[in-house]
Amino acid sequence: MNDSLPRNMSLTAFNPHREAFECKHEADVVPPIDPEADRWNQEAVARTSSLLWPNQRDYKGAVDLWAKAAERKHWKAMLNLANAYAEGQGVDRDSERAVQITEQAMKLGIPAAYDLMGTYYMNGMGVKQDASRAYAFWQLAADMGSPSAMAYLGGKMDALYDDPKAGFWGNRKIALQMLECAVAQGSGRAAYALGTTIVGDRAELSENNDRALKTLHAGVKFGSAQSAGWLSASFGKGDALVGHVKDEARAERYGILADRLERDPDLRLPNLDKVLPLPPSKLPKWDGNKETLINAAKAVMSVPVPPSKPAMHPVSLRTGRAHVPDGYMLPEKPPITVPPQAETTAAPVGGYWLAQLKYPTAERHFAWNLAQVPMHYGKDELFDRSRPGLVLEDGRIFFHYIGDAIPTAVPQAGPEPRVTQGIARAAEYPDPVVQCRGTRACPVTGIWQASVTENHPRAATFNQWYRQAYVAQGDSFPDPRDMYLDISPTDVTWTWWNQANRLGFAKLPEVSVGNASGDA
Repeated sequence: MNDSLPRNMSLTAFNPHREAFECKHEADVVPPIDPEADRWNQEAVARTSSLLWPNQRDYKGAVDLWAKAAERKHWKAMLNLANAYAEGQGVDRDSERAVQITEQAMKLGIPAAYDLMGTYYMNGMGVKQDASRAYAFWQLAADMGSPSAMAYLGGKMDALYDDPKAGFWGNRKIALQMLECAVAQGSGRAAYALGTTIVGDRAELSENNDRALKTLHAGVKFGSAQSAGWLSASFGKGDALVGHVKDEARAERYGILADRLERDPDLRLPNLDKVLPLPPSKLPKWDGNKETLINAAKAVMSVPVPPSKPAMHPVSLRTGRAHVPDGYMLPEKPPITVPPQAETTAAPVGGYWLAQLKYPTAERHFAWNLAQVPMHYGKDELFDRSRPGLVLEDGRIFFHYIGDAIPTAVPQAGPEPRVTQGIARAAEYPDPVVQCRGTRACPVTGIWQASVTENHPRAATFNQWYRQAYVAQGDSFPDPRDMYLDISPTDVTWTWWNQANRLGFAKLPEVSVGNASGDA
């Protein structure tokens, strides 16, 4: 056995009776994601969507895209590629290759990779089946920040007593901490486990029906079919969770969403309150069209519009030596290193050169340097020594190599993969943009996008495409702390998408897709 391989690493044995747990977020420890690689990954996911008929799914094309993205260390693509090899979808089944790719992700410190290795050990996929090592890997993954591992172990440890043969243990305190940490990261599975664990009214067990109801409702927003199914049953029966009030209309809508989420695990419904707000809010009218109900609750995303032609670069408007041909631009960095050249010399290589005073001291010296633009010189061509605007006492000038003109990159705008897949809707922010601080009352009804500044400690976790909410005018914006995020409402900026339900007869809101004005 090769002990140097991550699959064979030394592990701390799973301890279901641990006394402490430190909540870490996966988004804080994973490497930055390359935007182009992320589009490839999302496109691959769209090509293999469970909503497509089996003969419509392009696993081969998806594997090619995941492989390209994996080369750029896109960790989600790496794990998707590993699972493709494990399941033999789009490639020949190769469990060893699946484990190797997972190990590459483990070396990058990806918590989800350790979680996946635990699954491989539990199932004997590419490694010898070993439940003890599986739980040890899951424990490590949870400690590293994996919400999936937290959701799984939290659901195993939330019992009131131990029964290892049945696969559960009684460590409710730590279980709840794990589940709350995973819910903060948007885990629908954790929201379901947490919500169903705290259903009841026994305070000594941290049971609280109001908190359970809100957590399960959030689980639906995060894509949990089980949460939707549970709430459908609760409202259908009118049990204690919903205040002993039977509500067939709500039960029906949760049931429809549960069915779709069961068939489409990639779907999230962050704007659930647009179609199915919790009591005491009244339900908006609905025409019974299931697709309208589902589409209205989806996230909205801006879709780039492809340019009709490349925009003219400002440098193409310059004349003389400073002119850059239309369709070309100057490089951000010189392609080669060339030492600065004195004004009395000639250009050792052809290209654009920028004149700068070597020792600027006066304010006008700095202004002169800023006013200079790159000039084109051929190889061995003498530099311009006219020094316009300067006198000899101002000091020496040196020419700095910028490089030669390169073709302007044409923006490649294409369909947003999540919109193409059907897990989000296309929309545009209104002009002018309307924003509001999280501590204020909502100024206008509609879908709102939440964000914090990039330097906020929780920015990586919070600033996600699905961090949206449907809020009515005059209501409070959601408080992140209610979903176990250590973010003050003061730190949150909400941006309005519009997308308000239209007003029907007697100005009663009706579930609708698009803007209230009728623009989709």
